[in-house]
Amino acid sequence: MSRSSAWLRGTIVRKSGLPSSSHSTRSSTPAQPVASTSTTAFGGGVKDATGKVSEYSSMEDQCPVCKSDRYLNPKLRLLVSACYHKMCESCIDRLFTLGPAPCPICNKTLRKLAFMPQTFEDLTVEKEVSVRRRLAKDFNKHREDFPDMKAYNDYLEEVEDITFNLINDIDVPETEERVIAFRRENAAVIEANIQRDESYAASLREKEELDRQRREERARTLAREEEDARSAREADRRELIDTLENSSTDARALVRRQREKERERRERELERERERQAGQSASAASVLRARAAQSVIIPDTPHVPLQDDWYAYEDKYALRADAYFDPMSEAVRQDREGIMRGGGYIVEEAWERALRSAVAGLDLMPLTGLRPSVAPPTASSGGDVVMASV
Repeated sequence: MSRSSAWLRGTIVRKSGLPSSSHSTRSSTPAQPVASTSTTAFGGGVKDATGKVSEYSSMEDQCPVCKSDRYLNPKLRLLVSACYHKMCESCIDRLFTLGPAPCPICNKTLRKLAFMPQTFEDLTVEKEVSVRRRLAKDFNKHREDFPDMKAYNDYLEEVEDITFNLINDIDVPETEERVIAFRRENAAVIEANIQRDESYAASLREKEELDRQRREERARTLAREEEDARSAREADRRELIDTLENSSTDARALVRRQREKERERRERELERERERQAGQSASAASVLRARAAQSVIIPDTPHVPLQDDWYAYEDKYALRADAYFDPMSEAVRQDREGIMRGGGYIVEEAWERALRSAVAGLDLMPLTGLRPSVAPPTASSGGDVVMASV
């Protein structure tokens, strides 16, 4: 019976029938605490000092290498490699602890330190965020670094082309060479922009700290004022009770006088609140002015395709009094209730705009030198016009 009970308890029973002791005769190495790879080996993923960005996980997670899922292992944690393939921590420790090894999925050489936690559900988004974060360290030019808007737009287009190639694995070696060449040619500008961005971020942190201190001071002031107001109301209530007990004055007059004091106190509190709000709005305006002073404003003049006076063509046409042949506006003109003209559409203005556009190019000389001259058509003996070949 004792042997069966020992078997039910899960203890080891030797052939002699005695349960084994907890101390083993064989010397064993002391157990070492296993450190979590989430804090020691892996430092990738989205850097968020506030802690609001959490690591992505799903009940459908499954390691593509060992096929372990969250149903069998509730503590399953998948990490993303540099080639953006997911593996569990056990497979990473088993494959990459001794050094670099090929990825079981794509055979790319990986290191254990290159794995990072997954932040987004879609690994394509994960890759795009990583690529854009890496390129932002080098391509950090601003609008004021360019002479005009066209150069700035060309720079942004180049950045997007490089980003697209790296995300979709298109001409990766050539694209990396472009990144290295840009970094080498613009090293001074990149370093200056890094320092400027760091100084701007430091000023924002200082202002945020000042705002936090002001909010805390305002909260303490409000709590103190509320406590003072509560104490004052309690003192007035006791004073009113004492006066009603010991005075021969009319009770209604005493209550009316007490209410007037209470109303005056509330008016003073409202006045202090308005002054406090005015001070806060002034401080916010000063912060906005300081930020505007730090940023360099570059005027961006609008592009005007035709440098002419739009309203200088009124003497070249005259709008007819009767209607034009305009099948497109027939329904609008026949709308007696004005439903189709509810948005302010006027047919006459559309006709006038069409006429003005038609005569706007009459004073412009035709372009020359863009096409070879074409000989005028000649008439054949039979009277037909023969077009010259171009």
